[in-house]
Amino acid sequence: MFAKSRQSPFRSPHDTDRSNAEATDSPAPPDRRHRLCRPLATYALRGLAIHQDQVLALDAARGHLLLVDLATDCTEVLNVYQVGDFLDAIGLAIGPPLAGADVPSVWFTRDREVLACNWGQWEPKPMYTLPEWVEGVAIYRSTLYVSSQRSGCIYVLDLNTGREITRFYAPGIGVENLVARGEELWVCDRLEQTVYCLDRATGLVNFSVLTPYESPTALAFDQAGTLWVAYSGEEPYIRDNPNDPEPLQVAFRDRVTIGPLDYGFYPDRGYALSNGYRIEMFYVEELSPLEGVDFSLLKDLEWRISLPANTDRQTVQSVEPVGMPFEIELLPDGQQVAVFKFGSIERGEGRLFGWKAIIDVRGIRYQLTPPDVERLPSLADCQLPADYTEKYLVDNDNLAMDQPSVRAAAREAIGTETNLLRQMLAIRNYVYDRLGYRIRRSIEPPDAVLDRGYGCCGEYVGVLLALSRLNGIATRTVGRYKCPQPADRTQVALYPDYNHVWLEFFIPGFGWVPMESNPDDIQEGGPYPTRYFMALPWNHVEIAKGSRFQGIQLGGQPLAELSDLKVGDLALNHVRFRILEELDPLDRP
Repeated sequence: MFAKSRQSPFRSPHDTDRSNAEATDSPAPPDRRHRLCRPLATYALRGLAIHQDQVLALDAARGHLLLVDLATDCTEVLNVYQVGDFLDAIGLAIGPPLAGADVPSVWFTRDREVLACNWGQWEPKPMYTLPEWVEGVAIYRSTLYVSSQRSGCIYVLDLNTGREITRFYAPGIGVENLVARGEELWVCDRLEQTVYCLDRATGLVNFSVLTPYESPTALAFDQAGTLWVAYSGEEPYIRDNPNDPEPLQVAFRDRVTIGPLDYGFYPDRGYALSNGYRIEMFYVEELSPLEGVDFSLLKDLEWRISLPANTDRQTVQSVEPVGMPFEIELLPDGQQVAVFKFGSIERGEGRLFGWKAIIDVRGIRYQLTPPDVERLPSLADCQLPADYTEKYLVDNDNLAMDQPSVRAAAREAIGTETNLLRQMLAIRNYVYDRLGYRIRRSIEPPDAVLDRGYGCCGEYVGVLLALSRLNGIATRTVGRYKCPQPADRTQVALYPDYNHVWLEFFIPGFGWVPMESNPDDIQEGGPYPTRYFMALPWNHVEIAKGSRFQGIQLGGQPLAELSDLKVGDLALNHVRFRILEELDPLDRP
């Protein structure tokens, strides 16, 4: 493997022979978790700053500059008589005293202007005007950093004169907020659901991590070095309206929180991890055969259900049977399968069977870049294992890879691009351009999906598999469920509405990296975020990697080869999650 700089390692992190003892035998670290703050009477936090032990937040919807107590959720409006001056403001930074003052200054942006006021006076004055609308603001000594979604860059200005020193490309595509610390510039991107750590001098990304909640809108460091992130969005709830004939109604309310971002960057492994949670997952089948099932076929029956895997971001703490015992079978690629041996299923038989797992999960983002991939061994120098070629470069799942329309799409998707990482991103963006997302009951092959112009997550996966495999990129499906969000819904039963699949693609010399199928296809024509390209949020449970999630064998033969019966003709599944607790923070870089 090749050596690399801090941004990406090249020792493959995907070995499957890791022992759980490595994670459990060492002494437990002290509990360093922080509570999640839900500041009272807030609507849309767009700025956050911490001065000594005081936490300031900017509510753009009300024009309130707030003093927030993270321990009690209590808030105090500081700019009592100047709220109109702070309406629709974004960003928040603490700077040196303005001329003639002996107190710190407070900076923020609105429209194209950067404004500032003295602490305690709260009468902002325009300082500088920029060519485009701006949002985030950060200050480090005599340097001012201002982000602009419209221009796609971060302006670096002289704090005293407003003269532009240089500018950096913004790392994401959404509205971004900033904070400077030492030689680092930290950026949170609302659309990307990501926090980036940049080199303050060059603008290059040191590493990036997913946030545990959606819509991160502001960030700040406290004196202990904890990074706090504000989130502003909406959440649905059931409203009880006694005056309506149907009193229970779905409504929406503002959801505003401030919480610590836990992160760990591991350059020797090529990824960064973020906030983790211990979750309980039940997967249980209930025998419920449809009318007309021929029970005489159901002899010498084995029901096989895949178990959660140990991965870079996921550790299985325990698995136990539900309803009836199972045997564990280890597949060649390391996947574990629970095998339930029935012998036969009789008419009128009632039974529940499945498993319960306790799993530790975290957000993960791999840090590879296209130049990194150029330095890795090429396909010619690093041949895929034979079983990879046979399983992950062929049409083994109704992918229509022989159809002219699919083959033409595979050529058109990558054009003249030769870099594997850029090829995969180009294929993803091509599929997003061609398809819109809709929930469907059945999955059709890629040629039909491309012709139709929309599909469900499984159909997105099928098209992505076909186009990438036709371009020589080994890909496989992964699934199968996501724990319902948000992460602070602890100790309550959570039921996912749907199953879910995504994919992994193989980078020779490095290993498998994840890519979501359709969640980033959120705006017609792009640009599309890359929050889930080589990244997964904490709530994905990795179960079946390149293998079927479940299946039935009769006398050692797959049911599908002996009958038209499907698993769904014989049973109903029940899936339930519970978020047990947040994991202790990682050791930070």
